[in-house]
Amino acid sequence: MIIDIDQLSQEGWKISKDFEFSSGELVEERTTFHRPVHAEMWVKKEGEDVLVKGRISSWLSLLCSRCLLPYNFSVDSEFDHVYMPEEFEEIKEELEEEDINKLFYYNRELNLRDVVLEQLNLTFPLKPLCSEDCQGICPVCGNLVSSGKCTCRVHDADPRLEKLNLFRKDKTNG
Repeated sequence: MIIDIDQLSQEGWKISKDFEFSSGELVEERTTFHRPVHAEMWVKKEGEDVLVKGRISSWLSLLCSRCLLPYNFSVDSEFDHVYMPEEFEEIKEELEEEDINKLFYYNRELNLRDVVLEQLNLTFPLKPLCSEDCQGICPVCGNLVSSGKCTCRVHDADPRLEKLNLFRKDKTNG
Protein backbone atom coordinates (compact mmCIF):
# COMPACT_ATOMS: atom_id res chain seq x y z
CA MET A 1 0.00 0.00 0.00
CA ILE A 2 1.67 3.15 -1.22
CA ILE A 3 0.75 6.53 0.25
CA ASP A 4 1.12 9.61 -1.97
CA ILE A 5 2.52 12.21 0.43
CA ASP A 6 0.88 15.06 -1.50
CA GLN A 7 -2.57 13.43 -1.05
CA LEU A 8 -2.11 12.99 2.70
CA SER A 9 -4.19 15.44 4.70
CA GLN A 10 -3.00 17.34 7.79
CA GLU A 11 -5.62 15.49 9.85
CA GLY A 12 -4.14 12.16 8.82
CA TRP A 13 -5.55 8.78 7.89
CA LYS A 14 -6.42 5.83 10.05
CA ILE A 15 -5.59 2.61 8.24
CA SER A 16 -6.59 -0.90 9.23
CA LYS A 17 -5.26 -3.52 6.84
CA ASP A 18 -4.05 -7.10 6.62
CA PHE A 19 -0.71 -7.69 4.91
CA GLU A 20 0.51 -10.99 3.46
CA PHE A 21 4.21 -11.74 3.18
CA SER A 22 6.14 -14.69 1.82
CA SER A 23 8.60 -16.38 4.15
CA GLY A 24 11.42 -15.37 1.79
CA GLU A 25 10.86 -11.71 2.71
CA LEU A 26 11.46 -12.37 6.39
CA VAL A 27 14.57 -12.57 8.54
CA GLU A 28 13.40 -16.03 9.65
CA GLU A 29 12.88 -17.66 6.26
CA ARG A 30 11.35 -20.86 7.65
CA THR A 31 8.36 -19.01 9.08
CA THR A 32 4.80 -20.19 8.51
CA PHE A 33 1.94 -17.71 8.88
CA HIS A 34 -1.18 -18.88 10.73
CA ARG A 35 -2.88 -15.60 9.82
CA PRO A 36 -1.91 -12.43 7.90
CA VAL A 37 -0.16 -9.56 9.64
CA HIS A 38 -2.82 -7.10 10.79
CA ALA A 39 -1.79 -3.46 11.03
CA GLU A 40 -3.60 -0.58 12.68
CA MET A 41 -1.85 2.65 11.66
CA TRP A 42 -2.29 6.36 11.92
CA VAL A 43 -0.51 8.25 9.14
CA LYS A 44 -0.27 12.02 9.44
CA LYS A 45 1.60 14.77 7.61
CA GLU A 46 3.32 17.41 9.70
CA GLY A 47 5.00 19.93 7.41
CA GLU A 48 7.17 17.80 5.14
CA ASP A 49 7.50 15.04 7.75
CA VAL A 50 5.18 12.05 7.81
CA LEU A 51 4.30 10.50 11.16
CA VAL A 52 3.40 6.81 11.19
CA LYS A 53 2.19 5.33 14.46
CA GLY A 54 0.70 1.90 14.74
CA ARG A 55 0.55 -1.67 15.93
CA ILE A 56 1.01 -4.95 14.11
CA SER A 57 -0.22 -8.35 15.22
CA SER A 58 -0.07 -11.84 13.82
CA TRP A 59 0.31 -15.48 14.74
CA LEU A 60 3.08 -17.50 13.15
CA SER A 61 5.19 -20.58 13.49
CA LEU A 62 8.99 -20.43 13.85
CA LEU A 63 11.55 -23.22 14.04
CA CYS A 64 13.43 -23.61 17.30
CA SER A 65 17.13 -23.08 16.72
CA ARG A 66 18.02 -25.87 19.18
CA CYS A 67 15.58 -28.72 18.50
CA LEU A 68 14.40 -27.65 15.01
CA LEU A 69 10.75 -28.21 15.95
CA PRO A 70 8.13 -25.61 15.01
CA TYR A 71 6.53 -23.54 17.75
CA ASN A 72 3.88 -20.82 17.78
CA PHE A 73 5.01 -17.21 18.03
CA SER A 74 2.69 -14.30 18.71
CA VAL A 75 3.46 -10.90 17.19
CA ASP A 76 2.14 -7.82 18.94
CA SER A 77 4.33 -4.78 18.36
CA GLU A 78 3.84 -1.04 18.49
CA PHE A 79 5.85 1.44 16.45
CA ASP A 80 6.14 5.18 16.07
CA HIS A 81 8.21 6.59 13.16
CA VAL A 82 8.89 9.93 11.57
CA TYR A 83 9.75 9.97 7.86
CA MET A 84 11.52 12.91 6.23
CA PRO A 85 11.82 13.74 2.51
CA GLU A 86 14.69 12.04 0.68
CA GLU A 87 16.48 15.37 0.23
CA PHE A 88 17.42 15.28 3.93
CA GLU A 89 19.20 11.95 3.55
CA GLU A 90 22.05 13.72 1.74
CA ILE A 91 22.67 15.96 4.77
CA LYS A 92 22.00 13.30 7.40
CA GLU A 93 25.35 13.97 9.09
CA GLU A 94 24.31 17.59 9.65
CA LEU A 95 20.91 16.80 11.17
CA GLU A 96 20.16 17.50 14.80
CA GLU A 97 20.49 14.67 17.31
CA GLU A 98 16.71 14.29 17.65
CA ASP A 99 16.45 13.90 13.85
CA ILE A 100 19.02 11.09 13.65
CA ASN A 101 16.40 8.34 14.26
CA LYS A 102 14.12 9.61 11.53
CA LEU A 103 13.62 7.61 8.36
CA PHE A 104 13.16 8.78 4.78
CA TYR A 105 10.50 8.58 2.10
CA TYR A 106 11.34 8.73 -1.61
CA ASN A 107 9.61 10.18 -4.68
CA ARG A 108 6.93 11.74 -2.45
CA GLU A 109 5.65 8.23 -1.62
CA LEU A 110 5.67 6.03 1.47
CA ASN A 111 5.20 2.28 1.09
CA LEU A 112 3.31 1.11 4.19
CA ARG A 113 3.87 -2.52 3.24
CA ASP A 114 7.61 -1.92 3.69
CA VAL A 115 6.98 -0.23 7.05
CA VAL A 116 4.96 -3.23 8.28
CA LEU A 117 7.52 -5.73 6.93
CA GLU A 118 10.34 -3.93 8.73
CA GLN A 119 8.39 -3.94 11.99
CA LEU A 120 7.57 -7.61 11.60
CA ASN A 121 11.23 -8.49 11.05
CA LEU A 122 12.19 -6.50 14.13
CA THR A 123 9.88 -8.63 16.31
CA PHE A 124 11.71 -11.89 15.61
CA PRO A 125 14.00 -13.15 18.37
CA LEU A 126 17.71 -13.32 17.54
CA LYS A 127 17.71 -17.00 18.43
CA PRO A 128 14.23 -18.53 18.17
CA LEU A 129 13.65 -20.99 21.01
CA CYS A 130 10.55 -23.06 21.70
CA SER A 131 11.38 -22.66 25.42
CA GLU A 132 14.28 -21.25 27.40
CA ASP A 133 15.16 -24.71 28.74
CA CYS A 134 15.05 -26.49 25.36
CA GLN A 135 17.94 -28.97 25.37
CA GLY A 136 17.98 -29.39 21.61
CA ILE A 137 19.34 -32.30 19.59
CA CYS A 138 22.02 -34.67 20.86
CA PRO A 139 25.24 -34.13 18.89
CA VAL A 140 26.03 -37.86 19.15
CA CYS A 141 22.81 -39.74 18.24
CA GLY A 142 20.71 -36.93 16.72
CA ASN A 143 17.65 -37.58 18.91
CA LEU A 144 15.90 -34.88 20.89
CA VAL A 145 17.51 -34.80 24.33
CA SER A 146 14.16 -34.09 26.01
CA SER A 147 12.43 -37.05 24.30
CA GLY A 148 14.13 -39.60 26.56
CA LYS A 149 15.37 -41.61 23.56
CA CYS A 150 18.86 -40.18 23.95
CA THR A 151 21.01 -41.98 26.50
CA CYS A 152 24.30 -40.58 25.27
CA ARG A 153 26.66 -39.06 27.73
CA VAL A 154 28.25 -36.00 26.25
CA HIS A 155 31.34 -34.68 27.97
CA ASP A 156 31.49 -31.00 27.10
CA ALA A 157 34.49 -30.08 29.23
CA ASP A 158 37.37 -28.44 27.47
CA PRO A 159 40.41 -30.74 27.86
CA ARG A 160 42.58 -27.70 28.57
CA LEU A 161 40.60 -27.12 31.78
CA GLU A 162 40.96 -30.67 33.18
CA LYS A 163 43.80 -29.56 35.48
CA LEU A 164 41.42 -27.07 37.11
CA ASN A 165 38.97 -29.90 37.89
CA LEU A 166 41.78 -31.78 39.67
CA PHE A 167 42.53 -28.66 41.68
CA ARG A 168 38.84 -28.28 42.57
CA LYS A 169 38.62 -31.96 43.67
CA ASP A 170 41.75 -31.58 45.85
CA LYS A 171 40.33 -28.45 47.48
CA THR A 172 37.00 -30.14 48.38
CA ASN A 173 38.75 -33.26 49.75
CA GLY A 174 41.31 -31.57 51.77
